[in-house]
Amino acid sequence: MKTASALKAPHAVSRLRTERLARSAKPFLARGGIKGERCPGCRLVPSHCICALRPELPTQSGMCLLMADIEPLKPSNTGWLIADVVPDTFAFGWARTEVEPALLALLADPQWQAFVVFPGEFVAPERVVSDMPDLPAGQHPLFILLDATWPEARKMFRKSPYLNHLPVLSLNPEQVSRYQLRRSRRDDHFCTSEVASLCLELAGEMRAAETLQAYLDVYTHHYLQAKHQLPPDLQGPAHERWQGLKKS
Repeated sequence: MKTASALKAPHAVSRLRTERLARSAKPFLARGGIKGERCPGCRLVPSHCICALRPELPTQSGMCLLMADIEPLKPSNTGWLIADVVPDTFAFGWARTEVEPALLALLADPQWQAFVVFPGEFVAPERVVSDMPDLPAGQHPLFILLDATWPEARKMFRKSPYLNHLPVLSLNPEQVSRYQLRRSRRDDHFCTSEVASLCLELAGEMRAAETLQAYLDVYTHHYLQAKHQLPPDLQGPAHERWQGLKKS
């Protein structure tokens, strides 16, 4: 019998993870699980798998993840969740000295208007936009997310000249990050999935934004429960919100 994960085609982040593993000189050992077993579809330990919850949701917006070297390998990476929710998600490994031709082709594709999502305080004012402009008919927003730690993301932004001609979308979220798997010292630093949710909201795709945020909450709950060797609470706040969203 096929598992839920086997029935889904690998998405962009899954494929990038496979490519990155193939280049590894030694195996990547993630923490948790008996002998490190993790579901290939959601990266959680099998007892806490959420593959059956993976949503299918049409969106007009696209996401382009530029991922630091080992980000695709980390079970706590939330770019994977974006690719689960947003069908047009693209993922590329970032390197200082080279750029993949497929990434350049994507940025030049006229069906997309690309925006680099980055804090405006670090960018020349003439490049910064804080609201979504009206786009020509047939063109859709493509949000470029630098999926890395904050120091790595700043380096990636500075050393990616092929992004220099693109507008920079500076988000001004009022809420506090709820991400619990890797903490920043600042409450206004959001994980990649939270940033994507804010972008979808700005693009007017409220259903997708809410779905992605609720999906992150469920994933975080299962991840932390597994970490503490506790069963997931299927009646708890994260699942209650998820079920309420599905019914609405």
